Amino acid sequence: MQITKRFEYPASPADVSIMVSDLAFQAKKCEATHPITHRESVTPKGDQTEIITSRDLPTDGFPDLLKSMVGPKIRVTETYMWSPAGPDGSRTGTLDVAIGDGSLPVGMKGTVSLRPVGAGSVITIDGDLKARVPLLGGKIEKSAEPWIIDAIDKEHEVGLAWLAG
Repeated sequence: MQITKRFEYPASPADVSIMVSDLAFQAKKCEATHPITHRESVTPKGDQTEIITSRDLPTDGFPDLLKSMVGPKIRVTETYMWSPAGPDGSRTGTLDVAIGDGSLPVGMKGTVSLRPVGAGSVITIDGDLKARVPLLGGKIEKSAEPWIIDAIDKEHEVGLAWLAG
């Protein structure tokens, strides 16, 4: 299932890059999804930057199909690998979202980009959500999609507040 989200920030790509590479921002982004626990890391890898967040989320509001597969909580781990900045401050990267502890065959892989637009910036996430479960894959993807989109929207909300603050 293809998931594409685009959101704008009223700041330059350089400022947005500094924001997303800040551990405190990553912690706030995680806290906005009301996790049981969360962990964040920002690691330079040569000329790239790796950002990993891991959240243990309660499954209280999950559809019964997903809840029956994972139990009372689920781990969601996001790994962003950002390229160095181009001359205009733009960056590209990859995104890998692992859902579960490795035993659940559900996740999303995709690309991200940060580009200047007008006086600000735009981030685009283009990912492919896959549930590799025979006969149930499509249902699981449809059940997981709103949770993925909500997390992306929360990141945008936290980013807007961060930049305003």
